[in-house]
Amino acid sequence: MSWNDQGNNNGSRDPWGKNNNNPPDIDELIKKFRSQINSLFGGGPDGGSGGFKKILPAALIGIILLYSAFGIYTVDAQEEAVVLRFGKYSTTKGPGIHWNPPFVDNRFIVNTEKLFTHTTNSSMLTKDENIVNVEVAVQYKRSNPVFFLLEASAPEDSLAQASEAELRHVVGSTSMDSVLTVGREQIAMDVKSRLQTRLDIYKTGIEVVAVSIRESRPPDAVKEAFDDVVKAREDEVRLRNEAETYANQVVPIARGNAKRAIEDAEGYKQKVISEAEGEASRFDQLLFEYSKSPEVTRQRLYLDAVQSVMNNSTKVMIDVKEGNNILYLPLDQIAAASLNPQRNLNENNTSSSSSNSLSSDIQEITDRVIEELRRRQDRR
Repeated sequence: MSWNDQGNNNGSRDPWGKNNNNPPDIDELIKKFRSQINSLFGGGPDGGSGGFKKILPAALIGIILLYSAFGIYTVDAQEEAVVLRFGKYSTTKGPGIHWNPPFVDNRFIVNTEKLFTHTTNSSMLTKDENIVNVEVAVQYKRSNPVFFLLEASAPEDSLAQASEAELRHVVGSTSMDSVLTVGREQIAMDVKSRLQTRLDIYKTGIEVVAVSIRESRPPDAVKEAFDDVVKAREDEVRLRNEAETYANQVVPIARGNAKRAIEDAEGYKQKVISEAEGEASRFDQLLFEYSKSPEVTRQRLYLDAVQSVMNNSTKVMIDVKEGNNILYLPLDQIAAASLNPQRNLNENNTSSSSSNSLSSDIQEITDRVIEELRRRQDRR
């Protein structure tokens, strides 16, 4: 019997006993799919829910652990964490390990110790109506994270605008010479003070650590003239230093000479006082002796006076009664003076050769005088 005959007898069935004309049963497919799902969760083929009830607690524990893990975070030593609960500020947490419920609290970690730098460079008008180019670097840190995150909408933009405004104010109150030379440090200090006050008013949470003027220069159009001024100022400083060095050398010498002159004057003063006191004491003693024997003392004073006069005289006139006056020359003193070259040099300013010739002349005169005295004696 052929396949067609069998097909006609068995309807639309194929040789394997399947019916190719009827569509698949939907209920049977759903049942098979449910049985496969139940087998995955440990249930039986009849579609029971015993396996699902067993895995539900484990799933809940896993979700709770995962939720808790998402809430753990760490804050470093230089950081602070600002916590917002449902969008409202809750607390600030310091360094360490912390936990906050996710989707309920939002945390924002801010580094409060890190230094940031903002640079401002612009042309400004000085007090004496000159234009200078000034570049300033502002170093700051976010010291108050609550103010930095919640109070000001753009704190660093506020810093940039405030720093330029305060710099213009300070430079506008200073002369050009001070801005370009010796006043830069003072300008930086004034800008820092005014800038910190302004940021505190704005509640930016920013602390200004340092303000430094990196460069201050005149405009390019007048740079050559300003360089000449700077050179002249440097020459002034150099000459002043040289003068001070010379003064440091001369002044101590002058002070030493002045001190020596003062000491000499003090010594002369003491000498004069001592001599005066000695003369006064001698006069008192002489007066005492005079009161005891006036004639003897008077004669003694006369002889002392004559002796002092004769010692200083090189010529002596002798009065001879009933005869001519005799001019007496103290030849011994003249000869001694002529034989002393040092005394002759101090008194007469002559050389050694002239001293020898003077000695010979004095000797010749001495011989003549002695001869003349002998003749007069013989005549008497």
